Amino acid sequence: MRTDSDILIVGGGLNGPALALALAQGGFRVTVVDARPAPDRAEAGFDGRSYALAVASVRLLQAIGVWQAVARDAQPIHQIKASDGRAGEGAAPFFLHFDHTEIEDGPMGHMLEDRRLYRAFLDAMGAAPNVTLLSGETVVAQEIGPAAVTVTLRSGRVLTAGLLVGCDGRGSGVATRAGIRRVGWAYGQTALVTAIRHERDHQGIAHQFFMPAGPLAILPLKGGHHSNIVWSEATATAEAIQALADAEYLAALRPRFGDFLGEITLAGDRYTYPLSLSLAERFVAPRLALVGDAAHGVHPIAGQGLNLGLRDVAALAEVLILARRRGEDVGNAAALQAYQRWRRFDATSLALGMDTVNRIFSTDNPILRLGRDLGMGAITALPALRRGFMRRAAGLTGQMPRLMTGQPL
Repeated sequence: MRTDSDILIVGGGLNGPALALALAQGGFRVTVVDARPAPDRAEAGFDGRSYALAVASVRLLQAIGVWQAVARDAQPIHQIKASDGRAGEGAAPFFLHFDHTEIEDGPMGHMLEDRRLYRAFLDAMGAAPNVTLLSGETVVAQEIGPAAVTVTLRSGRVLTAGLLVGCDGRGSGVATRAGIRRVGWAYGQTALVTAIRHERDHQGIAHQFFMPAGPLAILPLKGGHHSNIVWSEATATAEAIQALADAEYLAALRPRFGDFLGEITLAGDRYTYPLSLSLAERFVAPRLALVGDAAHGVHPIAGQGLNLGLRDVAALAEVLILARRRGEDVGNAAALQAYQRWRRFDATSLALGMDTVNRIFSTDNPILRLGRDLGMGAITALPALRRGFMRRAAGLTGQMPRLMTGQPL
């Protein structure tokens, strides 16, 4: 049957547009439905919300024609330093230190503001003749038929497509309407997120400070004197800190942050996000696939959320484009099962790995503290092991989709 689009993507955050552009390069007609008005987000000023993009994610963005528009705004991550300790007492003597000069792939990643990346996606979708963006629209119903998917929007508009893709986050309506359940648990932690201005140049170094209540990530932003903060605390503590005035908020942050970058001041809006693990029991259903947080929500301890979603994007695009070249129906079960086999184990193992790291480090047990400190020291002291961890963090291990290697499909 004739459909409005080959593929309908629900969710226009970042994974949705990335998938739309990748599929459009393969000749698909794609519609993206986004509940948020595009101009509101695209025209936002600096608020500190940023992403750590691994090397493989940058290569995907290059392959779909987006990186060229944001490269000048991205901050390379030259080093990563991770240490254990307590607020006000400084770091333990053993720590992890990764330097990008030890791998041949350049910087281990880049920090990029949300507003810059979304604007580039918006422009790229506007320039792609076979991508349609419907902003400010919400899906209220979906029906899966033998030959197509039918979706009804709140406005009353009805759309048809050969395949429906949910890129609509942890509370995915696409997954819920398809009867796909989720498993997971809350951590009892909340992330406090903001941006700071600091006296000394960060020199492109990302820091992760593990404290008993949760980790503090200090992530370098463009220009040398701004950093993004992702600060995890027990939920009750985080709520109390978030309620403070700016001066008191800074007073709570300073003993945890330390003085290695000199004086600090707030430079962006303040946000909080409750932390949990959330995995969809299935990534696919008849004529339906889930991508990004709709499939898996992980702890932000290693900044892998968006990178994991972009791996989904690259794998699904490759599977669908190859199926199309074989003359197969875009919603055929074999192609969708191939996507699930490719991504489900990797996503689940990484999510559980981050869960384990958070549990091991978010405790003040002296035996565990000694063990983890010695472990970090051993990794730093052994070059082969250290480089293996670096390549994993850069997204350069495992069965890589072609787009994650920078190759077009």
